[in-house]
Order: sequence, then structure tokens, then C-alpha cells
Amino acid sequence: MGVEIERKFLVDTGKWQQAVKPAGTYYRQGYLLNEDKRTIRVRVTDKQAFITIKGATAGISRKEFEYEIPVADGTELLNGFAVSEIEKIRYRLYFGNKLWEVDDFLGDNSGLLIAEIELQQENETFDLPDWITSEVSHDAKYYNSNLSKNPYKNWDM
Repeated sequence: MGVEIERKFLVDTGKWQQAVKPAGTYYRQGYLLNEDKRTIRVRVTDKQAFITIKGATAGISRKEFEYEIPVADGTELLNGFAVSEIEKIRYRLYFGNKLWEVDDFLGDNSGLLIAEIELQQENETFDLPDWITSEVSHDAKYYNSNLSKNPYKNWDM
């Protein structure tokens, strides 16, 4: 059984723009099932596609099963079966020997930058890059699945 242990953080836009980073990858991500306690997601880039099944979050952990599928199948699933969708540019970079994934959201979530780090244990320690602001791991509105239903542009600021 797969388990995802993940923490999420908001990113300071100005500091992120100044940061040295690799090229990003465009993701189209849609949900075939999008409920509070379980999701089935399809994610497609120009070179890869995955189907991912996630369970309910407990703390910062949840069951996760992810399988690579052909890009054409992923695109067809998104086009024909997705009930909600998001788009983003993902940057993958190492800081303090940990892989960070920073999502620069597009479309209805434009202006939102979220960094994620996957851990081996919930209580694992790690260093924070200077472009991190506040942690949002326990705020469900920042889950990608929820951003696909209630996008950032609709939030009261």
C-alpha cells in the first residue's frame, strides 16, 4: 500500500521570481472522482500521464496509489471523464537534500503559488527555503482537488 506524507506551503511571489530554478513542466490535471475522502486523478504532461487514487487525509498522510498510463489514454480520460480540472506549471528543485515541488497555477487559480514536500515520516525535520511563507498543510482549500472545484479567483481576500 502506498502512503503519501506531504506538507504544503504558500510561496512568496517576489522571492520565487528571483530564485534560481529549473524549467517548469506544464500539467493538466483532472478528477474522475472528487470527494472529501477519496479522489481519482489523471495528470498529463507532454511526455507522461498518471492515474492516481488517493484516500482520506489523516494529519498530513493519506493512502496513495499511482500508475503510469499512456499519454493518449490520459488525455482521453481528461477530455471525456473529468468532473473538474486544474492547470499548472510545476518546478522540481532540491533544497537541503529534499525535493520541493512548486506549483504555479494557471487559469482560474492564476496567482497562487504552492510548494509541496513529501516526507518519509510525519515528524521529519527539514529546512525551509527563503521563498516559503506560511504552511497550509491542514487547510483543505489548498488541496488541488478542491482548487479544481473552488478556484483561487473565487476566494474572498
